[in-house]
Amino acid sequence: MNSNFEKIKNALGDGLLSFPVTDMDNEGKFKGKTFADRLEWFITHEVSAIFVAGGTGEFFSLSKDEYQKIVKITSETVKGRVPTVSSVGRSIPEAIEFASMAEASGIDALLLMPPYLTECAKSGVYEYAKTIMQNTKLPVIYYNRANGILPAEYIQKLTEVCPNFIALKDGTGNMEALNTTIKTIGDRLTYIGGVPTAEIISEAYLSIGVNTYSSAVFNFVPEMANHYYKALRAGDKKTVDLILKEFFIPFVKLRSNAQGYAVSLIKAGAKLIGKSAGDVRAPLPVPNSKEVEELQKLIDKAGTLIK
Repeated sequence: MNSNFEKIKNALGDGLLSFPVTDMDNEGKFKGKTFADRLEWFITHEVSAIFVAGGTGEFFSLSKDEYQKIVKITSETVKGRVPTVSSVGRSIPEAIEFASMAEASGIDALLLMPPYLTECAKSGVYEYAKTIMQNTKLPVIYYNRANGILPAEYIQKLTEVCPNFIALKDGTGNMEALNTTIKTIGDRLTYIGGVPTAEIISEAYLSIGVNTYSSAVFNFVPEMANHYYKALRAGDKKTVDLILKEFFIPFVKLRSNAQGYAVSLIKAGAKLIGKSAGDVRAPLPVPNSKEVEELQKLIDKAGTLIK
């Protein structure tokens, strides 16, 4: 593995990661200026790597033109201060095209999303991932989630044929399967927690060697997100338990009100703190006024948890 891959791999293994939401104007069009401002704001709040056009960034609703603008703005704004990662996926030709755009723009690594297909065999998912990884020079993180879940034996095969495969992001929360993968493959890969609101099982992740995760709530409570992460890594169980009880458990309960709220509530939270990124695009739903009020109470609570 080359030194640049190792550098990025190591950076992904320690420190809090996050995905900025994608800014839209009142007509639902991409808004580059506020997106650039959002990236700058992320960096000032101790994020260790920025994943753009991800699940929280509504990757599957973006056009190729919007994606091109996002990766370009990201590279021009971040300027190497932290690693940058952009998503690729959908069909194989699209994924390869997105990867080429990202590489040309100066993005550091790619997050390979599950294939956009209702049902598919593990062997087919493996071929999908292998083909895309072998058609880019960038290091790749595989997102093990939804209809793209691969067991340890297939992850192992990918490491053998794709030297640029550097990390596995878990979107399953299946600790048995993830632990099997980690114990099978070891430190050939970096492992990242990636279930929606990953903090809710962050203790379980840490217990099997997954030292970091992507925090969606970083988009609207970055100080508390970092405070929680530092407490977790320091073994401060009292603080971890308090924040889980007072913020993350109620937030997950609110998130369960509707499918898609794992993204919708993040945009609503950004709006509540004065950093609006517009509304989510359909088919994601917009939270109702009562749910937004509940979210505001949680944001207010978050402020008290870091004092």
